[in-house]
Amino acid sequence: MDNLGTKLGYAEYCAIPEDGQRHEIIGGAHFVNPAPGFSHQSVLVALTASLYVAVDPSGLGTVLVAPFDVQLSEHDIVQPDIVVVLTSTANVITDSRILGSPDLVVEILSPSTEKHDRERKFALYEKSGVREYWIVDTAERVVLQHALVDGRYQLIASAREAIRLHVLPDIEINLARVWA
Repeated sequence: MDNLGTKLGYAEYCAIPEDGQRHEIIGGAHFVNPAPGFSHQSVLVALTASLYVAVDPSGLGTVLVAPFDVQLSEHDIVQPDIVVVLTSTANVITDSRILGSPDLVVEILSPSTEKHDRERKFALYEKSGVREYWIVDTAERVVLQHALVDGRYQLIASAREAIRLHVLPDIEINLARVWA
């Protein structure tokens, strides 16, 4: 947030110069995320590929990977590691960003973003109505799967070997391949 306490919005976000880092606005405050490390990126590629193969070609939805803006409100613009938007809610996708809540958001923990992903983004996604939120801990090789129930996230799985999507219960992802 700037020194006057003014909340930043989408226009200010778009004015941030390209510098190779991921910028996000949460609650009107500006956050900069450094480039992720090797384990983050290798899990990101494997998990994105697994989700894409299961969801996209079958017409169930769209899988997108960062950097791609998700604007949850005027003062909340984030770049989740992976998002899944089901075909039934595809109207939130524009050419420049997602305007509204994806059905599934995946954040892969890095030492520099762990607290941010577990607390600030958890609360933001819950408040914004993201139906399913995965927190991927590469060090522990576990995916914490949260589902929105009556407006609050509930931990529904702590998965190490396989995970079934809450928003698409017929889809199961083999996590053993992701950790390999």
